[in-house]
This record gives sequence, C-alpha cells and structure tokens, in this order.
Amino acid sequence: MTRSDQVQGDTTEATRAVVERLLDGFGRADVDAIMAEMADDVVFESTEPPDGRRHQGQADVRRVWEQLFATPGARFTTEALLPHGERAVALWRYSWGAGEYGDGHVRGVDVITVRGGKVVEKLSYVKG
Repeated sequence: MTRSDQVQGDTTEATRAVVERLLDGFGRADVDAIMAEMADDVVFESTEPPDGRRHQGQADVRRVWEQLFATPGARFTTEALLPHGERAVALWRYSWGAGEYGDGHVRGVDVITVRGGKVVEKLSYVKG
C-alpha cells in the first residue's frame, strides 16, 4: 500500500465516522446531534423543485431540520452509505404519517462533503 492509498483510506474512514453520526441523528430526529456534525458555514441544498433551495450556516440549516421533523411521523431510514475520501453518498427513505412506511414516503440520495471533521456540504436529491 502506498502512502497515498493510506491517506485516502484514513480520509474515507474519518468521513464514514462523521456521516454515520449525522445519519444516526437523522434516524433519531435529533436536530442537536445533526447540527453537531455540521460546520458553522455548512451548505445544504434541499430537494425543493425544480433545482433545490440553498441554505447556508448553522441557524438557517437548523430551521430546515426543525420544520422537517415537525411533520407528524417524520422519520429517516438510511438504506446505504458509500464513503470515499472526503465525500460520501447516502441513500435514504423519508417517511411521514402512521404506517410502516408512513402515509407517504420519498427515497433520495445525499452527496455529503466532510472537511476538518465536519459536514461542510449536503446536497440532496429525491426520486419522483
């Protein structure tokens, strides 16, 4: 293994750890835990049509999560996590309502960038 391979592997594992904590917070609807993994100047691009809406900074992004989890039965389930270097792709299902998958759900993908041990960017895309 070359030094470059080792550095890439170390970065990937550090990214995995941060993103796993982030996704765990989403799974528990714990906004404080989610925000603890995000940089002060984090950028989040939502899934709002047609091109998403850009949110920047802790306060703006926190408001988005607080509104999202105010939806009755709101919950996230992680389907897969694919980290590589300072980026990770997370596949997820967002459900709302009372049934097993809620009264409704969407499936989506996040492209997440981690630097300095914090999420600096979360770009969300949704099916449908």
